[in-house]
Amino acid sequence: MRRRLRSLAAALLALPLALAAAPSAQAADPTGMTSGFYVDPDSSAKQWVAANPGDGRAADIDRAIANTPMARWFGSWSGAIGPATGAYAGAADSRDKLPILVAYNVYNRDYCGGHSAGGASSPSDYANWISQFAGGIGSRPAVVILEPDSLGDYGCMNQAQIDEREAMLTGALSAFSRQAPNTWVYMDAGNPGWTDATTMARRLHEAGLPQARGFSLNVSNYFTTGENTAYGDAVNRELSARYGYTKPFVVDTSRNGNGSNGEWCNPSGRRIGTPTQLGGGAEMLLWIKAPGESDGNCGVGGGSSAGQFLPEVAYKMIHGY
Repeated sequence: MRRRLRSLAAALLALPLALAAAPSAQAADPTGMTSGFYVDPDSSAKQWVAANPGDGRAADIDRAIANTPMARWFGSWSGAIGPATGAYAGAADSRDKLPILVAYNVYNRDYCGGHSAGGASSPSDYANWISQFAGGIGSRPAVVILEPDSLGDYGCMNQAQIDEREAMLTGALSAFSRQAPNTWVYMDAGNPGWTDATTMARRLHEAGLPQARGFSLNVSNYFTTGENTAYGDAVNRELSARYGYTKPFVVDTSRNGNGSNGEWCNPSGRRIGTPTQLGGGAEMLLWIKAPGESDGNCGVGGGSSAGQFLPEVAYKMIHGY
């Protein structure tokens, strides 16, 4: 607690400078309020290791995956969302650690791809859900990845649907600004193989990026960190040229150790990447998609459902084959 109070006092003393220089609408720095990232004690990898102590793969999965800080995803499966995010942020806060949360419940989620279709029942339902999500976190420090794929998934949408989605994301950012002042929110910006930097910069800006801490890249994908940082830099050049600002970005490195082979759904031969950390070419390198969790009934995860933990896939990702 003393550490947090000292950090808060320092932030307040530096407030005029922070407002002038920081690219975020929020002055608080959750990384300075905590002592490292939170390891989810109930992650799918943790649960599998606990249930299979005699399995020959368990020691490697425990060492290389289960004890690495990674994100927890929240959606309709999470039950009452305010208590769910509150319990998770509270558990991390009690250990002076920084949790990573993913909000994944936007109305018409994955509308064009369909693989992860679902989400809230209406824009107003989503507004209520995301407000409770932010309220659950409250003043605790946190990092939130906002709606993976939501700005890349425009291919089959008409302008009214695009406007509706951008309004939902802008509203979500406003909710975090009001209710979760010590949370850094990153709007998802897809990956280098999906949307060109000019288009993504425009979509981010129109969806409210000035209110966010920054944007996230490579969520649930496999592109190398170098490819992502080059893409993030290109998006920032477009933001600077067109709108007069830039933003920090984070990269999902959970499964990018061998880069991408052009496939996104359980491709073979992938490898875990750099563990969650500050810096590394981006503001943070984060494990957002848990290694070993299936992308769906496809590739080396044939017969599985999205999110199901596959120990053989996890084990092969550790060793890169």
